[in-house]
Amino acid sequence: MIIIVMGVSGTIGRLLAQDLGWNFYDADDFHSLENIAKMSRGLALTDEDRIPWLQAVRALILNILESGKQAIIACSALRETYRMSLAGTDKVQFVYLKGSFEQIKGRLTDRQNHFMTADLLAEQFATLEEPEEVLEVDISLPPEKIVKEIRVGLGF
Repeated sequence: MIIIVMGVSGTIGRLLAQDLGWNFYDADDFHSLENIAKMSRGLALTDEDRIPWLQAVRALILNILESGKQAIIACSALRETYRMSLAGTDKVQFVYLKGSFEQIKGRLTDRQNHFMTADLLAEQFATLEEPEEVLEVDISLPPEKIVKEIRVGLGF
């Protein structure tokens, strides 16, 4: 089983992985150096830029599933087509951490040592296609409550 914790930016995935005792992966770690450089300059990625990244995350998912392990992956998965390319099996579940532009911008402003900046947030919101039929959790809740809602919502 793989749980992909998705949203515009930011993650609760690490806490969820610790709580479940599962491995944690951040999809941002699978971006090419070119993509990281582009985002570091405040330039938004195109769908074409994201293709190799999505392929790398999909390869990670397949490796985890083939090994019989469980994992949490933090991944923006902004478009339905991205989610379709990542899933492909009922062993991949998405959790949508939903928040307002202002909430997420505040969190990004506090984020240190990461290429994703608050300047790119508007582009991410413009790209976001809110998922349907996935577990949705409000990010205004305290982190421990978010983790609990995810666990209860997915039956863990």
